[in-house]
Amino acid sequence: MLAVSMLFTPLLLNAACHAQSISFQQAEQSVLQDSYTTKASQALQQASQLEAEAIKGLGLPRVDLNVRAYAFHNEMDVPLGAVKNNLEQSLSDGVNNQINEWQSANPNIGGLADPLKDGLNQTIHNGVGLIPDESQVVLDDQVIRPTISVMMPLYTGGLTSSAKEAANIKAQRSQLNTKLQQDVQRYELIQAYFNAQLQKQLLASSAFNLQSMQKYYSNALKLEQQGFISKGQRMQFEVARNNAERSQQNADASYKASLFQLNNLLQSSQITDLSTPLFVNSTQNLALNQLLKSFPEHSALFQKMQMDTQLAKANVKAQNAANKPNVFAFGEYSLDDKQNWIVGVAARYNLFSGIDKNKNVQAADLQRYASELMTERTKQEIENVIYKSYSEVTTAQLSDQLLQQNLKAAQENLRIQELSFKEDMGTATQVIDAQNALSGLKTETALNAFKYVMSLATLLQSHGSIQSFQTYINQPNTRYIR
Repeated sequence: MLAVSMLFTPLLLNAACHAQSISFQQAEQSVLQDSYTTKASQALQQASQLEAEAIKGLGLPRVDLNVRAYAFHNEMDVPLGAVKNNLEQSLSDGVNNQINEWQSANPNIGGLADPLKDGLNQTIHNGVGLIPDESQVVLDDQVIRPTISVMMPLYTGGLTSSAKEAANIKAQRSQLNTKLQQDVQRYELIQAYFNAQLQKQLLASSAFNLQSMQKYYSNALKLEQQGFISKGQRMQFEVARNNAERSQQNADASYKASLFQLNNLLQSSQITDLSTPLFVNSTQNLALNQLLKSFPEHSALFQKMQMDTQLAKANVKAQNAANKPNVFAFGEYSLDDKQNWIVGVAARYNLFSGIDKNKNVQAADLQRYASELMTERTKQEIENVIYKSYSEVTTAQLSDQLLQQNLKAAQENLRIQELSFKEDMGTATQVIDAQNALSGLKTETALNAFKYVMSLATLLQSHGSIQSFQTYINQPNTRYIR
């Protein structure tokens, strides 16, 4: 046994050293900084911001460096008939002119000029006739041609401006989405943290009840042995003790499960104690009318829906722009030794593409209309949640006051029933019922406090101010359930 004890002592000490106590404020900081959801939201927000920055230069000239490498082979037939006729005519005219000049210089030659002309012209005709009427030309070459091209949109019908507008709206919407995710995480943390506190209180209430029933059962055994009570009365205490033990075991399992859930949410495994207790604010600092009036300014969900409507409007502009012509300037300069260049202005208007653009415009407008309606519907739902949760907060506050009064009465009733039983003026059932009533009130007090906390969290989340939840824990006139 000593060896076993020495073996397990370091393990127990190690577990004790790593056990952690955490407040709600510390847990909130941990969730908002280290959770997977937070990191994913931050990454998406940064991506949307980069996308908006990426298209800031949309509409500026586009400059491209192009390199074309190609080889070509071309075969073509070149007609030579006209060339032959021109050549023959030119040669004949030249010979005739030369003979005429020779004849003018030598008038004594008589009629030799004409036969000489005819003979030479016939010789030329026969020589040119040897040239074919057409020739086949084959061209083969390999070319590498680098160029710089520039294209600048002059008019896009509003497509450029609507694309920039949509990107900026998406970036702002991503910021709202990050805030919304943070609010959801706060709500999940409140539920997990204070559920663990609730289960802890239920376990304490069950343990207190088991301890009391064990004491009654032990006393009943002694009284039975001394003959003061019957076996049936003693067995009543035994049954009550067994029921209390079963309740305590169930409460212990629920408490451990709630702690596991909280540790999992916080990406930890060492949290064993929570330092922020369940609480109920005795006074109401919130005004229902003010909450209903001001939530559009604070609610990330409502603002996100408004952003969706703005995106739908930008889409309508983009679809209308698709029906308009595009005008752009262009230019290209060759970087080879030839230094060819071209500049110009072009316009393009699509006549047919197989897509009915007018129906696309109608669809975009209907989506905008639906987004506006859904935003108004979301506003109604938020108002309903605010009203309901506000009523639940107020009811929980009033119930807490009544429960405190009932606890005092139940404690006094238990004291009276114990005295009556000792003096043989009461029954075991009366004592057991009084003890169960007191234990039940402690349980109900904890449940009511948890209801208050979750109703307050729901109210603040719907309003968009759940980040102020911490202030309600520390405000004056607050009763803590420990």
